[in-house]
Amino acid sequence: MSDTILLTGAAGFIGMHAGLALLERGCRVVGVDNLNDYYDVRLKQDRLERLQAHDAFSFVRLDIADRDGLAALFEQVRPDRVLHLAAQAGVRYSLKQPHAYADANLVGFLNVLEGCRHWSVKHLIFASSSSVYGGSTRLPYREDDCVDQPISLYAATKKANELMAHSYAHLYGIAMTGLRFFTVYGPWGRPDMAYFSFTRNILDGKPIRLFNHGQMYRDFTYIDDIVEGLMRVMEHVPEADEAGKRFRIYNIGNDRPEELERFVQVLERIIGRKAIREMAPMQPGDVRCTHADLTRIRRDFGFEPRTTIEEGLARFVNWFRDYYGRKEA
Repeated sequence: MSDTILLTGAAGFIGMHAGLALLERGCRVVGVDNLNDYYDVRLKQDRLERLQAHDAFSFVRLDIADRDGLAALFEQVRPDRVLHLAAQAGVRYSLKQPHAYADANLVGFLNVLEGCRHWSVKHLIFASSSSVYGGSTRLPYREDDCVDQPISLYAATKKANELMAHSYAHLYGIAMTGLRFFTVYGPWGRPDMAYFSFTRNILDGKPIRLFNHGQMYRDFTYIDDIVEGLMRVMEHVPEADEAGKRFRIYNIGNDRPEELERFVQVLERIIGRKAIREMAPMQPGDVRCTHADLTRIRRDFGFEPRTTIEEGLARFVNWFRDYYGRKEA
């Protein structure tokens, strides 16, 4: 690819890794992020510095909820493709700050859709989430499952994004692909994620809290596998289906759910220190298990996650110690 890519959420975890991959493929990348303080802004700035080391990358600090500002940016950049990763993330935070989700995930996404409509973007790829499956007990999750019963506001906004995108694909013929991410982890990750806080607390000798008494299963997906899938999806504009729409939804996960307790045990072995466990009940809005059916994305793109949690967590812990100046335990 040699396209101009508008990358929202460029200072985010997936955003930084995806941006680097696009730059390596010869794209011009224009990154957008508001650098909010949902978590450590320094980490976001350091991610951004890695992108800014490339001449083909430029950055605009902007909130996607700013309708006029984003419209002006689309007019200036006129991107060939848009990779939309900006969002207010986190299930638990949505219980405390619901308006942040409406602003970023609903208003912001509408502004992105409008930009794509007015400037004839070739392909919009947007981030959805495994959370749209709600409390479904049918495993593994398949893209054609009913997802009409979200159990968190975050999940509801992600389902709304899929519906909004579908309507724009139908009305304006925009090619769109939505990706339902499953528990992405790895170096430069988000501090609000469990694996990140577990690592910090184990190193510091502080307790870690295991919800549902550790009886949780997650389709932990390593960042390099996610980015490989993203690049494959970006390069292929969806063809029109029988109804004439160029709209697709895919799961992108690991297809190997791991019990949280085993996940912690792997971390303990890598760090060389036992965790102090605190058992807790299930949190509101959380689910016991996530498991992606990858049949569709395998069929269409040959996507195959390859990184085990032993490999992925070892790389994360090495990065964590290096980034935060930790010494071997």
